[in-house]
Amino acid sequence: MSRDRERFACDGCLRRAALIARLAPRIAGLLDEPRGRVHGLLALEEADLLAAAAGERADELRCELANFDADCERERLASAGVEVVCRHAAAYPPRLLDLHDPPATVFACGRLEALDRLREEPAVAIVGTRNPSPYGTEVAYSLGRGLGAARVPVVSGLALGIDATAHRGCLDGRGLPVAVLAGGPEAAYPRRHRRLHERVREQGVVLSELPPGTRPYRWSFPARNRIMAALARMTVVVEAADPSGSLITADFARDLGRSVAAVPGRVTSRFARGTNGLLKDGAVPITRTEDVLDELFGVGARSLPGQGGEAAEPVEAAEPVDPVMAHVLQAAEGSNSITAIAQAVGLSTAEVRAAIVRLEADGYLARRGLEGWERTLAAPILPGP
Repeated sequence: MSRDRERFACDGCLRRAALIARLAPRIAGLLDEPRGRVHGLLALEEADLLAAAAGERADELRCELANFDADCERERLASAGVEVVCRHAAAYPPRLLDLHDPPATVFACGRLEALDRLREEPAVAIVGTRNPSPYGTEVAYSLGRGLGAARVPVVSGLALGIDATAHRGCLDGRGLPVAVLAGGPEAAYPRRHRRLHERVREQGVVLSELPPGTRPYRWSFPARNRIMAALARMTVVVEAADPSGSLITADFARDLGRSVAAVPGRVTSRFARGTNGLLKDGAVPITRTEDVLDELFGVGARSLPGQGGEAAEPVEAAEPVDPVMAHVLQAAEGSNSITAIAQAVGLSTAEVRAAIVRLEADGYLARRGLEGWERTLAAPILPGP
């Protein structure tokens, strides 16, 4: 692990992160509506935080903190393949300091050069519902891929639905994905995104304010959202119900003076209530990647590859996580029968149903009424087994 001034974590900040991790279950027990209250808790000094959250275990935790071994913690992080920077390090993302409760440390898995890019380039957070419509899935993928190709870092939470789809788009556009997790950075959440987590680590970076081994809690998701909003120059909400976690991210962005944007949706769709509400409140309307680039850099100041005289780079399709899933995807396209798909791929109908549910949840396949299933724009052309 690098110990120079660029990338390091001082003893005090490591101790603070350890305290938050130890108090995480107690904080979960304190909070019902986490947005405002956790926002205040994380800003408290150590003594006040212990008094507010530790309860009868305060003395025990004070003793633990008094005996905290920062060097031992650094060795644990190194063995887990996790880098750490604190707010006193040059590599710490400076935009996080705009928060009134900036995380003491940022734990990272992946390419640490990504932190340099976050200082040099304005990032965009793309967020939305975990259960998007085919329209929302296609827009999220298109925005992620376009921004990735335009060298704009894409920040999201690796969650089901819009978040994961935006990161897949960014990866396929050879861009820089930045995933912010609600638990430790080394473990994919949800678990089904293990391969996506690996791809983000290979091409970008996974961040968290919580050390490895910390599970996510209900309060840590909105806490994670404040980090996403702070890292990004603009937050784009693709589809969101009202209320939703995506709107919490937009609220944080607005509080920080960041630009908030939304993709217009059908007025009859419950997933468009949040985005259309944001537009009514003055959010920037986004219909294509160029809208985001114009807002970030000025009209026409940065173009997509292949426009404005810049040559486009070829983009390779992502490899499937599982060749069997790729086979089911191919067989399902244009089919309206589970039985027919099962016969085509040599699986049971129960196995095919499970695969279809996963492909739909991951945004690769969409049901088109009685006409059957259709591959979405988010789905790369996957080779079969």
